[in-house]
Amino acid sequence: MRRADCIALLGLALALAAGPAAATDLNVVGLFGDKAVVSINGSQPRTLRVGQRSPEGVELVAVDRETATFEVDGQRRTLRMGQPYVSRAAGTSSSVTLKADARGHFLAEGQVNGGSVRFLVDTGATMISLPAADARRLGIDYLKGPRGVVQTAAGPTAAYKVTLDSVRVGDIAMNGVDALVIEAGLPFALLGMSFLNRTEMKREGETLVLNKRF
Repeated sequence: MRRADCIALLGLALALAAGPAAATDLNVVGLFGDKAVVSINGSQPRTLRVGQRSPEGVELVAVDRETATFEVDGQRRTLRMGQPYVSRAAGTSSSVTLKADARGHFLAEGQVNGGSVRFLVDTGATMISLPAADARRLGIDYLKGPRGVVQTAAGPTAAYKVTLDSVRVGDIAMNGVDALVIEAGLPFALLGMSFLNRTEMKREGETLVLNKRF
């Protein structure tokens, strides 16, 4: 091989090594004994034993009856079965672009704890707000959360504070997001500031761009 070719190949290898690390998408499918069944980056489920590291660099650290603890991207994450974790690739940003509907509202198709939810973006809402019917469909045991009363268009109604395992809108995924479950009078889910304040919002005419900050 010529010297010039060797130099070119070395340069390519260094460029690849210095490139941004890929994001990791981790989902716990099952738990038993000292093992966890996981799907990584959308792959078919596979079994990891405690102390075992996957080719993607995900290590299973511990398992109990309800959770599994992993080392992912240099940090430890404890996940329940069915709870997804998505890391952001180094050197990249997560964003979503929304277009206003005929009434000037911004609607977003998203996911809560892995289940589909349609949100209305509402900067006036302190937290994500879910109708009780959506919460039950998503398997959220909201009745165990702190109870309060909120005012809706239909009058005062009970509300319960919960912490959502994961919320995803477009490329933006967040873990541990505070939310309210509204017992009655809320016809659709609101994407409130507990999600939005972790993004940079930029509106240009009929377009709203959200860029994840942290």
